[in-house]
Amino acid sequence: MPRPFKIPASVLVVIHTRELEVLLIERADRPGYWQSVTGSKDAIDEPLTDTAMREVAEETGIVIGSPAVPVGNLRDWQLRNIYEIYPVWRHRYAPGVTHNTEHVFGLRVPRDVPVTLAPREHLRHEWLPWREAADRCFSPSNAEAILQLPRFA
Repeated sequence: MPRPFKIPASVLVVIHTRELEVLLIERADRPGYWQSVTGSKDAIDEPLTDTAMREVAEETGIVIGSPAVPVGNLRDWQLRNIYEIYPVWRHRYAPGVTHNTEHVFGLRVPRDVPVTLAPREHLRHEWLPWREAADRCFSPSNAEAILQLPRFA
C-alpha cells in the first residue's frame, strides 16, 4: 500500500527548562543538523496539541501528562511560520505542495527529565543555553522560535 502524503501542517516544540536551557536533537538523516522537536499532523483533524504531545513522545520519550511534565507545561505560543519545504523533503508531500505551516509550542520540563531518542530519527541530544541553541539550529524558523523563549517562558 502506498505511503500517504504528509500533511503540510506541523508543530515545532521548543523543549526548555525553567532556567531557559533548550533541548536540541541532531537529525539522523542529516548529521550536523540540530533542531527542536518537529512533526506533521497524522490526520487533518488531529488537534495541534495532540500532534505536539505525540511528536515529543516519539522523538524524545518525554510523556506530557506524566507527573514530571504536566499537560499545562505545554503552551501554544500562537506563532505560525509559513515556509517553503526544502526540496530534499518535498517528495513526502502531495504533488504541487511547496509550503508548510508550522505551529510553535513551548514545553517546560525539569532539567533531569530522561530523554530517549528515536534512533532512526535522531543521533544525539544536548541541553544548551537558549542563545547557543538558537545559533546551533539549521532552521531559521526554529532559531527564531528559540529566540522568543524569554518572552513566553
